[in-house]
Order: sequence, then C-alpha cells, then structure tokens
Amino acid sequence: MSEGEVKIFDTTLRDGEQSPGVSLNIEEKLEIAHQLARLDVDVIEAGFPIASEGDFEAVKQIAKEVEGPVIAGLARSTKGDIDRAWEALQYSNKPRIHTFIATSPVHMEYKLQKSPQEVLESVTEAVEYAKGYTDDVEFSAEDAFRSDKDFLCQVVERAVEAGATTVNIPDTVGYATPAEFGGLIKYICENVSNIDETIISVHCHNDLGLAVANSLAAVENGAQQIECAVNGIGERAGNTALEEVVMALNTRNDYFDQTPEIVLDQIYKTSKLVSSLTGMSVQANKAIVGKNAFAHESGIHQDGVIKERTTYEIMDAKTIGLSENRIVLGKHSGRHAFKERLGELGYELEEDNLEKTFKRFKELADRKQSITDRDLEALVEDELKVIPQAYELMAIQVTSGDEVLPTATLKLKVNEEVIIDSACCEGGPIDAVYETVNRITGLDCKLESYAIDAITSGKDALGEVTVKLHYNEELFIGRGVSIDVIEASAKAYLNAVNKVLYENEDLIGEKEDN
Repeated sequence: MSEGEVKIFDTTLRDGEQSPGVSLNIEEKLEIAHQLARLDVDVIEAGFPIASEGDFEAVKQIAKEVEGPVIAGLARSTKGDIDRAWEALQYSNKPRIHTFIATSPVHMEYKLQKSPQEVLESVTEAVEYAKGYTDDVEFSAEDAFRSDKDFLCQVVERAVEAGATTVNIPDTVGYATPAEFGGLIKYICENVSNIDETIISVHCHNDLGLAVANSLAAVENGAQQIECAVNGIGERAGNTALEEVVMALNTRNDYFDQTPEIVLDQIYKTSKLVSSLTGMSVQANKAIVGKNAFAHESGIHQDGVIKERTTYEIMDAKTIGLSENRIVLGKHSGRHAFKERLGELGYELEEDNLEKTFKRFKELADRKQSITDRDLEALVEDELKVIPQAYELMAIQVTSGDEVLPTATLKLKVNEEVIIDSACCEGGPIDAVYETVNRITGLDCKLESYAIDAITSGKDALGEVTVKLHYNEELFIGRGVSIDVIEASAKAYLNAVNKVLYENEDLIGEKEDN
C-alpha cells in the first residue's frame, strides 16, 4: 500500500443529485458547494454541463464562486460534451474536465455499439482534446470492474499517454467484492507501464452494500483518490458515503496509514445540509451521521460509556461536529449569548439573518421549556432560505375532529399584501392547509410525499417536515421546522411553493391579475 494522502473527490452535486426524487436548484447547489469547500474536499464534481441548461449554469456559478477545491465537470468522450464542460468550468482557478467512456463488453456492444479498438481511439481523442483546454484531465472507464482486465489496462495506458492526470476505475453497478476490487487495482498497478504518471481513483456504487469496503480495499492496493457522496446518495443504492470512508481512514489510521485532509468537524453539518436540501432523510442507524450513531440504550452500554467513553465508542461525536445535546440557552438569554453559541456551532450569520433567527429563538423559548443545540441548528437552517420567500406564513388556524370536516384558515403575506383564505378537505387538517395554500397562490401543486421527523426528544420537540410536490411535471422539495406539526407542515409546503414561484417568476403576477 502506498503512503500519503488520500484525495476526496465529492460527487454529491453530480451523481448524488441523480438520486430518484432529488432536484436541486442553482442556489441550493451553490450552498452545498460552499459547504463542501469548508469541509475541504479535494475535488467537487459540480455537475454534467451538457445534461441540461440548469446543470450548465450551476457548474458555471460554482466555478465562478467556490474557491479551494478543484471544480470538475463531467463529459462523455465527445467533443461537444467536452466543449460544453469547458464553457462552464473556465471560470475556476482549478478546473478539471472529467471525461468517460464505457469499457465492459456489455456496454461496448449494446450501449456504445463500438469495437474495443474504436473505444481505445475514443479514449485518446477525448483526453487529448480535453487537454487542449486544461492540464487537469480525469478519465473514467465506465463499468471498469466488469471489463476485461487486460483490455482495461490498455485503456488506462492510453489515457495516461494522452495526458490524463487522474484515471478512475469505477464499479459502476456495485458488483465487486472487496477482495476482487482490491485485486483489480493491484493488477492495474502491476500491468500498466505508465501508471506512476497518474493518480488512481475509484468510484464504487453500493448496490450490494459494499461501496465503502470496496473503496478502502482499493486504497490498500494503491488507489490515491476516492469518489464519494455525502450521506452516500446517488444512483440506485447510492455511492460510497463520504463520511464513512473519511472516518474509517481517520479512525483506523493505524491500519491504513493514509488520512484525507478533511475538516472533520464539518462532517455532521454537511450531512444535515445535504439531507435538508435534497429531502433525503438520513436513516437513524446510519454510520457516523445517523441520530443513533452515538446513542446508547442498553444499560450495560450506558454504564460503560459513563465510566469511560471508549468502552463502546470508537469515535468522539465532537470530532464530526456533533456537540452534546445540552441546554445552553433559554428565554432569558440575550442576543450576545445567542450569537456566541451560534458561533461555537459554526454559524456566522449576516446581521439581518441574525436578527430574524434571534426573534424566532425568543418565540421558541417562550413555547419550549429547554433549548438544545439541535434546536438552534434547526432554527438557523430553517431561516437561511436559499431563495426569496414570495409567500410568508403569518398565521394559521385549523379545525378538525372525528365528526368535523377539517378546515384550515391561513394568513399569508405577499408583496406587502396580506391574504386570508380558508379551505376544507376530507383528507385531514394538513391536506386542508395545503388546499388553502393552493387556493391563495392559484397553483395546482400535487403532493408526492410527506415526511416528519422529531429533531429533539420530549413532548416539546421541534418537528421537521419535508415535502415533495410536483408542478408542471417538475419536482420541488420544501422543508419546515416548528414545535407545532401543522405549522411545520405549512412552512414546508410554502417553502416548496416558493421554489415553484422562484423558477416561474411570472406566476405571482398572473395570480395578482386574476
């Protein structure tokens, strides 16, 4: 195993966004990219520029605004894709073109309809063409694990000859086992004559739950870069989970002797942000960032941890940015103490956002007996909307019962105008709230999914609601937080509706005209 730093290539904004049910706008992608920069990943794969105009603009804005990591854009092995990628990436001071072509027999025959020789020629042409734009070119052999080993070695050698500074070996369909995948990396190292001229990268999918294990096996056998996504999101069963592979390398540095240069205390915050914006909840027993990852219910475990934390914890929760869930503030706390605590949690708010969040904190403190760090994090994340809030919730009243038709009355503010309206719905009080929002906004939004989670424990816990709705066949995700479930539900739906309006600015004017 080679010694040195393992590079972390984050593909949350590219492969991660391809997760079914995920749709991020440009502002949300920018927010995640800035957080990834604070996490200090080596590479941010910002998107697939030729895939859509939205993807192109997101990669372009990230290239312009995000400093620190290399900014990469994906491109097939065609001149059109590579041109489009460079058009977006050219604004970065560290641009990387990431070009790929499939190399397995099944992909070459049925998808590409190309011979192995034609694929080899495409590899050379694509890398050389990309090299004309930037020195930093990564080449990926799609479905590498199911490729013929010797042919794969020819492909890698060609890519390096053409100037690829990184060569990626993906297990595109998550078929490999750790011993096999580690063996493949070792075989490439031993049979590609110019392999020392490039960085070996791996990109493992999690179809059999082996993505992290396969990535670590690759590192043991010579890989120097791991491609991963926050919370392991991505196509099908997802990608190698960034937080898991980073903490495995960090915690077992005695074994791997290779540690990525990651700001560990930003891991939890990054996980929460990605979960919030994608609408993909993190399972409770998820390694590293799940809410049960550092929880102990067994009496034997509790007794051991109280006496000595390391009896049952191999990692310190504080390492990843998880503070103890202790009471730090109350209704008598002042603005200065509030600001100081937010700073300790890693939040530096602009004055306007600080005032709004402090006001909401005071309101919450009047309703909730104790305020925890988790409560504060939820307040800040809920307040820091990445899009303008066209419609703002001012008041809500709901009537419901086993013999009463559920009715919701909402007071919303739009363009300094206050609108009050009501609606009834047999589906229940939350459906009535959503029907009222549709009446006021004039939008025919269709709810696809609704999820609620308690952020903290106890009868006065904050509730976090995430909704996904469709408008004109587009998916929009909304999130709301409140001690009141109905209020949180209304906020989440309004958040999604405001995203609809942000993407379709003319809709507000149309409603006012009517």
